[in-house]
Amino acid sequence: MKIQVYADADAVAREAAKLIAKEARDAVASRGKFVMAVSGGKTPWVMLRDLAKEDVPWKSVHVVQVDERVAPEGDPDRNLTHLRESLVEHAPLRAQQIHAMPVVAGDLEGACAQYAHTLEEIAGSPPVLDLVHLGLGPDGHTASLVPGDPVLDVTGADVALTGIYQGKRRMTLTYPIINRSRSVLWLATGAEKAGMLARLQAGDVSIPASRVSTDHAVILADHAAAGQQIKQSKTEVA
Repeated sequence: MKIQVYADADAVAREAAKLIAKEARDAVASRGKFVMAVSGGKTPWVMLRDLAKEDVPWKSVHVVQVDERVAPEGDPDRNLTHLRESLVEHAPLRAQQIHAMPVVAGDLEGACAQYAHTLEEIAGSPPVLDLVHLGLGPDGHTASLVPGDPVLDVTGADVALTGIYQGKRRMTLTYPIINRSRSVLWLATGAEKAGMLARLQAGDVSIPASRVSTDHAVILADHAAAGQQIKQSKTEVA
């Protein structure tokens, strides 16, 4: 797993946008479409605004969600709310190219199965996503794969519900579909991520993030998150 370190969070977001744009062009050239899954977070919203300015074959792009809070439409806690503000309002994407997790459904278990079927329609059976963007929590979680939750042990479904975490239940992609993806793009910014980033790099499987495959994975981090613990032999500093 390669780690690239940049001066600050804005530089991380900018470089992530460039990387995604290139992967989109390559995927469309070779397979006719590009399917990416995005997570939430302040730096990712900047990344998506930057992505809207890049050379991307938008007509062949599909955007799906890595995870989502169970909350009403338009709620500021919803990742979809920020996804729309950051990307959809600035890029020429049609409504049918954005695939929101159905977290307002009455039957949430059924909604997970429904979203898994949507992913199959977009990305094959079993679905293979072109790129999954992940963040890294200070507690070692990624997506909504959180410490101690039974969702960590889900192997027979690509989409599942969590218990209550930080006040809300979540819908999340699970390890099987994340680990089938063609590439994984991690963003880690801020000094509060330094300890967990070092553990992720070390492959400490006691944290949920380290159970994501390191094949075809790259971490973009700022200096604050990289700290002094990143092994320089695996790091590119910009």
